Amino acid sequence: MATELLPELAAVHWRPRMDERRLERAASMWTMTTVAHVVPFLVAAGVLVALQPLAAPVALACVAHAWVIPELYAQRGANVVRPKASGAPAGAERMALGLLGDLVGHEAREQYDRTGLLPERGRMGQWLIGPAGALLVRPGGRRVHCWCVRVDDPQLPTGDRVAHLLLALRADEEGFATVANQAFAGARWRVRRRLAREQRAALDDAVAVARTTHLDRP
Repeated sequence: MATELLPELAAVHWRPRMDERRLERAASMWTMTTVAHVVPFLVAAGVLVALQPLAAPVALACVAHAWVIPELYAQRGANVVRPKASGAPAGAERMALGLLGDLVGHEAREQYDRTGLLPERGRMGQWLIGPAGALLVRPGGRRVHCWCVRVDDPQLPTGDRVAHLLLALRADEEGFATVANQAFAGARWRVRRRLAREQRAALDDAVAVARTTHLDRP
């Protein structure tokens, strides 16, 4: 990957540039946020049952809240790669797909045809790029970061949108992660359950690659 800085960084100049340390800190913050939402409900459920067994229905409602909140976060993350209809003509879409194929290998293009997600290996992990967002599977394959990022041109075909994001990622991976808005970071199984069936296959392939990747620490 190149080291050219993205011009879009000027629009988010207040954000610290993303790196390994900040990426891991963001993951820890997501975990802490989830725990801060879940633990009080579980504690309340336990206290209610201990004080009054007849309060079990209320305790079950607390447990349900403890389960639903992380699921809603995961749904928010999965939504960044949710398939969206394109308003571009069919001919433009076919041409855009052909141009995208010139940027990637045959295997990556086939996976994009099947799943709508384009695989790209980076220093931070294995990426899956969609028209309006990307998933980053971290080395080891246990954690997934979900990023919302889009191209500001509603007339572009889907393939061109993916190509723009791919080129930005290749030019400046850390800058790409800085410009993008993080929607979720958490366990891969939470994200996987919320993806479309064909996208799950793409995530499984990315996890297999990430499990063979070792994070180089300074």
